[in-house]
Amino acid sequence: MTELSREEKIGKFLEMLKDSDNIVFFGGAGVSTESGIPDFRSVDGLYHQQYDYPPEIILSHTFYRKNTEEFYRFYRNKMLCLSAQPNMAHKKLAQLEKAGKVKAVVTQNIDGLHQLAGSKKVLELHGSVHRNYCESCHHLYDAEYIRNSAGVPLCEECGGEIKPDVVLYEEGLDNRTIQEAVYYISNADMLIIGGTSLAVYPAAGLVDYYQGDKLVLVNQSATARDGIANLVLQEKIGELFEKIIV
Repeated sequence: MTELSREEKIGKFLEMLKDSDNIVFFGGAGVSTESGIPDFRSVDGLYHQQYDYPPEIILSHTFYRKNTEEFYRFYRNKMLCLSAQPNMAHKKLAQLEKAGKVKAVVTQNIDGLHQLAGSKKVLELHGSVHRNYCESCHHLYDAEYIRNSAGVPLCEECGGEIKPDVVLYEEGLDNRTIQEAVYYISNADMLIIGGTSLAVYPAAGLVDYYQGDKLVLVNQSATARDGIANLVLQEKIGELFEKIIV
């Protein structure tokens, strides 16, 4: 079978979109890098920067409990990218949802950019920096409160320690969110996976629930699931989505 040219692949992608009305998008860190938020595994990502501890240690449940102040120093510096704005991928997904074509966005990102762009049905597998809660009285705080605090942020109501509503290493994903993601993916007529290497489980395993024949992988480098995809596009996702006419 003749390999399609880049232009032919993009054309096929746009045709698939046109012919689908139950689309689910599954995205990772690469969706937000064009908004200036660093990912973990790219050459310029957090894994290639130098710290006293590697990010996967700092962002673990154990480290959070034992070194809470150091966790927050890293978290404020590297995870709270509150000035970031949605890029074309976020915007087009919101437009496609409004047009009735995209039914859900499943994201591994914690930045809230899909909601900022206007998407309504967003399933956040790893939580959000915009939700933070007191571990004692469960009072809620926004990301600005965390950024403007010093040391370990404390609750204004009871003085308890505040924890971000993000899934740290060693913590389990929210069962209800997983179940919803499985429902939308298993019923989708088109599944677009973008900006993820599909290396982080259990999230990456969600692709196995897709039962259709329009599985599209959009990532700048190869992924572990390229072989099962109906279409693979090694593109910047924002630049690709800019070509979508809603």
